[in-house]
Amino acid sequence: MRLGVLDVGSNTVHLLVVDAHPGARPLPAYSHKAELRLAELLDEDGAISDEGMDRLVGTVREALQAAEDKGVEDLLPFATSAVREASNADRVLARVETETGVKLIVLTGEEEARLTFLAARRWFGWSAGRLLVLDIGGGSLEVAYGLDEKPDAAVSLPLGAGRLASSWLPGDPPSAEEVRALRRHVRAEIARTVSEFSRLGRPDHVVGTSKTFKQLARIAGAARSTEGIYIRRSLSRASLEEWVPRLAGMTAEECAGLPGVSEGRAHQLLAGALVAEAAMDLFGVAELEICPWALREGVILRRLDHLPSS
Repeated sequence: MRLGVLDVGSNTVHLLVVDAHPGARPLPAYSHKAELRLAELLDEDGAISDEGMDRLVGTVREALQAAEDKGVEDLLPFATSAVREASNADRVLARVETETGVKLIVLTGEEEARLTFLAARRWFGWSAGRLLVLDIGGGSLEVAYGLDEKPDAAVSLPLGAGRLASSWLPGDPPSAEEVRALRRHVRAEIARTVSEFSRLGRPDHVVGTSKTFKQLARIAGAARSTEGIYIRRSLSRASLEEWVPRLAGMTAEECAGLPGVSEGRAHQLLAGALVAEAAMDLFGVAELEICPWALREGVILRRLDHLPSS
């Protein structure tokens, strides 16, 4: 069957269409993205503005039309931290449903972490052993650890690259004081959760998902996306420690000129790098492997698990 996943994230609204069958690997058929940066469209009260809602409704309509054009039989629409944490979330959800007919399911941070973990487990298989999965989104950082398909520990922290960039790094390039303040904040937030994971033992394999980790791996020398998803890509903490001071001195325009970095996300690359470096340091990770699958694939896999076998 042809499934569509509509992901209303903190940075983008992304429609992923796949041909999927129980017991088989989902095959990507079509992808449609629109950058909204909802995490950066919140007013002083933490509400998504009327302009933001207008743009969201229009983008959902476009995605819905694309899903119909591509023959999607079942659409799985969900929203993550930007909508989840908006003070007017109920109004946003009601307006989207009234004007488009799409009822967005708001995932909790822990659900995000668990579904992303499921995707990573299916990608790497049981032979990977105990997995530690790190995912840096636009609005939040998810961390999950476990041996099975359901993690033994999963947390979500408000440390998304877009959120932090807009709140903590107004300068272009940011000042040294701004960077130091964000570094302290990120490390304090992550440090509170480390003991919850360290008591479970050291992981056998550490995985990074999301655009942020992919971009950081690419600028550190990993293969470009055009070379295919099956090439092993990794990111070392040593590379990050070299790149963070360099990124701190670059403008958004200069960051956009780096390999694999899109113009729309360039301004949040440093914030994402600070989160990645802190997580790898505090969790004692020397190197992690990039996983091509993440939250959207986890949503698809969970849906397939609940389909009757043919």
